[in-house]
Amino acid sequence: MVAGTGIEAELLNLLAVFLIAAAVGVFVAKVGRFPYTIALLLAGLGASVLGIQVGIELSHDMILLVLLPPLLFEGAATTNLEVFRANLLPILLLAIPGLVVAIVVLGVVGTGAFGFPLLISLLFAAMILPTDPVSVLALFEELGVSERLSVIVEGESLINDGVGVVIFASLLGLVSESVAGSTPMAGLLTPVRVGAIAQEIVIASLGGLAVGLVAGYSVYRVMANLDEHMTEIVLTFVLAYGSFLFAEHYLHVSGVIATVAAGLFIGNRGAEFAMSAQTKISVFNTWETAAFIVNTLIFLLIGVKTPIGQLLAHLDLIAIAVVLVLAIRALTTYPTMWVANRFLTRGVPFDHQHVMVWGGLHASIPIALVLGLPPGTPFREELRAMVFGVAAFSLVVQGLSMGRLIDRLGIVTRSEPERMYELLLGRARAVDAALEAAERLHGRSQLPGGVYRDFTAEYESEKAELNRAISALLEEYPEIRRKELLVGERRILKREKSEIMDAIRTGVLSDDVGGRLLEEVNLKLSQVGEGQSTVKRLAAEPGEPDAFQEFWREEAEDFGLEFREPAGEDTGNESAL
Repeated sequence: MVAGTGIEAELLNLLAVFLIAAAVGVFVAKVGRFPYTIALLLAGLGASVLGIQVGIELSHDMILLVLLPPLLFEGAATTNLEVFRANLLPILLLAIPGLVVAIVVLGVVGTGAFGFPLLISLLFAAMILPTDPVSVLALFEELGVSERLSVIVEGESLINDGVGVVIFASLLGLVSESVAGSTPMAGLLTPVRVGAIAQEIVIASLGGLAVGLVAGYSVYRVMANLDEHMTEIVLTFVLAYGSFLFAEHYLHVSGVIATVAAGLFIGNRGAEFAMSAQTKISVFNTWETAAFIVNTLIFLLIGVKTPIGQLLAHLDLIAIAVVLVLAIRALTTYPTMWVANRFLTRGVPFDHQHVMVWGGLHASIPIALVLGLPPGTPFREELRAMVFGVAAFSLVVQGLSMGRLIDRLGIVTRSEPERMYELLLGRARAVDAALEAAERLHGRSQLPGGVYRDFTAEYESEKAELNRAISALLEEYPEIRRKELLVGERRILKREKSEIMDAIRTGVLSDDVGGRLLEEVNLKLSQVGEGQSTVKRLAAEPGEPDAFQEFWREEAEDFGLEFREPAGEDTGNESAL
């Protein structure tokens, strides 16, 4: 696109990409409710049609090694672990057996539909079926779709990306072996080879999980003893790329799953116990910006590098592939959710399942995999055209129609009172962080006393006003109050559990006493997970069971200890929540 050599040329090419991205951003801001990533893709497709070239190579390694780790890490770090854990069954069923069944079905059907050998058809299925819901998740957030649906869709994507890459690598190895040795492809798909692929999936997945958890815990321990937000930002980048590269290239296990596990750990336990308010803001803002920049590069480059000529030449194959991918997505999603709902207290509603089918977009991972096909791979041009074609349809048609589908199904769950509560709470957290930062700066003599007093007076006044506004809102909308009480109770119980485990580990509590205390906290967490509070006052509301009775009370009474308050006395004040 630009003349020049070396670093200067690369910088000019990068500048050209960001100029296009900025123009698209201005357009989206003016139009409104148009997904930014899809607008980038369309701009890139337009550039490709006009013959405009961008001198940045979109390669297999560029996507998998440079662009993918930050997207995976940011997505995992911002995922609510509690919601993820509560919906782990449907996520795992969709991401592992659901994906495997879908690959097998598309592989078998594709032999007749595409005219490919079974191994090539399976290879195409392994490339195209891993989901990539970046665009639809941004739309979910804009429309106020339930966090549960967002977490299921994103959780499936984060895990099946890792599983899909492992299956693809195994199948590509068989294809390469067939080409090198002139062995018929059908002869390579023996039960022994299939068993070896299954074993490789298990080892790669569990190995990646172990690497991610160990790496995440190591960085967590460093951050817990550090209060320097710039250094902690650097540590999270080391964690994101380091876990991926160490797992993928040194241990030969799943780098995708390693990065996801590390992100989930540091974004939840790390954010709760190892980050100050200032660090949280800095870390998550940095990763949000990084994900935005990476998405900008990915979607614009996908559009620019789409082989329009190949797409037109193989339009018949692309049309068949689009229909089959959608049909098989539905064929695996609905039965999988039916099985999951039989074991869930709160099933996944049918209208949510419609969104999961239509929201299973396919973009960066499939394109990274098809770009990694070595020269000499049979049907390489057809596979490339089909993957780019399905990705373009998925992002443009499915992505743009998602808003209408959500509106028609009526599953937008964030009401105006909930939006207002979110606004007030967000500002309250920002004010608390500002007061904490002012206190720290004043303590280090970096903020003069007069400025500190003026600053704190202003923010304390705003904090009081926010508390009154929150109290008024919760009084008028008790359902929000109840929901927030349960969320707060869950967080407090998790902290209780962590303290008990630390006391057992350090020998402060014996195993038998600590075990009973842990069992009790787990029972409380289970009760809260079912929507029932263990707090005395909340449990006293109509329709609630009796408050949870801790076992220590009975044992203390049997021991002859007096500890109960005389009847009629009240020892606490009702809080805003």
